[in-house]
Amino acid sequence: MQHDTFFTLNSYHVALAVIGVIVILARWLPRLISKREPAAAPLMILFGAAAALLIPGLPTLPDPRQTPLPWELVSELTVIVALFGAGMRIDSLRPWKRWIPTSRMLGIAMPLTILAVALLGVGLAGLTVAAAILLGAVLAPTDPVLAADVQVGPPHEGLEHPVRFTLTTEAGLNDGLAFPFVYLGLIVAAEGLNPGIWALDWFLHDIVYRIALGLGMGWVGGKALGYILFSVPKGAVLAETGSGVIALAGVLLCYGSTELIEGYGFIAVAVLGLTLRRIEEEHQFHRQLHDFSESIEHALTALLLIALGSVMPILFVDLTWTHLAVAILLILVIRPLSGWIALSKTSLSNRDRAVVSVYGVRGIGSIYYLCYAGSHMEFVNEAQLWSLIALVILMSTVLHGFTVGWAMDKLKED
Repeated sequence: MQHDTFFTLNSYHVALAVIGVIVILARWLPRLISKREPAAAPLMILFGAAAALLIPGLPTLPDPRQTPLPWELVSELTVIVALFGAGMRIDSLRPWKRWIPTSRMLGIAMPLTILAVALLGVGLAGLTVAAAILLGAVLAPTDPVLAADVQVGPPHEGLEHPVRFTLTTEAGLNDGLAFPFVYLGLIVAAEGLNPGIWALDWFLHDIVYRIALGLGMGWVGGKALGYILFSVPKGAVLAETGSGVIALAGVLLCYGSTELIEGYGFIAVAVLGLTLRRIEEEHQFHRQLHDFSESIEHALTALLLIALGSVMPILFVDLTWTHLAVAILLILVIRPLSGWIALSKTSLSNRDRAVVSVYGVRGIGSIYYLCYAGSHMEFVNEAQLWSLIALVILMSTVLHGFTVGWAMDKLKED
């Protein structure tokens, strides 16, 4: 064997080393200029793009427009783990009036955002009606994965400022509630804009039935998992001896079984976390479950963000100035204005209303929804959708990531 064969560069091993360097730099560099928790997400995307452009010989990841399945599966797993973690973070559900801002963000701000983005898609970006509806649905939900900096603290920490509570519960529930509009986009693409044919079925099946099943399966799953963890067998319960991996097992079981009966699994796993957290509320195992799921979430998120960055140069080939205009309007006008309208006449102060309205970061959930739609149907404007959504994710993570520390400091002054 020739000695020089020992030093042949394997592209896979180069990629692993690059990923390691990117994650370390993204977490470490911001600390050189700020003592706040680092805004790592935008840096991972930017460094991933830089690596793809500057380092020759790196493995090429599948184009999500041509091969959406691997992107769909990884983003789906990341989101469901994050949704469970969001549910687990909530120490107290009461008083019920705490939920008024959340319900308004879900019931008013999200539909307004979907409508405004869809109209922009048709009027400004020149999308088909089906693609515009899908664009609105994909970009409407705030992201539970990237919004950790504005959410409440882990179990038992009690950092439940009204703004943090609202953003946490909104992020936990709006992913599932966006799904009916994803289906609406698919229906319009398949059957045309003729509501007389499909509107009733869409409302009864994709809204009423699927949401009710998601809520019910999450509650039942939380009660069942709590029973297994904390009650049986007496004297040797899993909560005293088990590892946090039981959290992942429960999430997968709840999500998979809910999807099998055509409920919304995203809603189910968020409700699973909320329900489980109510059982033996002071038990330390809740913190273990949360921390374990959060570690998985962070690892998957890092890989996904770096991967997204690495394919952004490909996705941005179809980018236009119109896409930039739509992205800016969504982030700086549509989401803030929708949130401000939705939160009028609530108990939140104007400053709190502004923070909730502005900090609706877009991210991993949008990747999942677009992959899901792309794997079920060919859209005329799919390349444009990917360019626009990749731009929105990049701009959202950069703008929100680098300003969130300042915004949270302002909340502390109240």
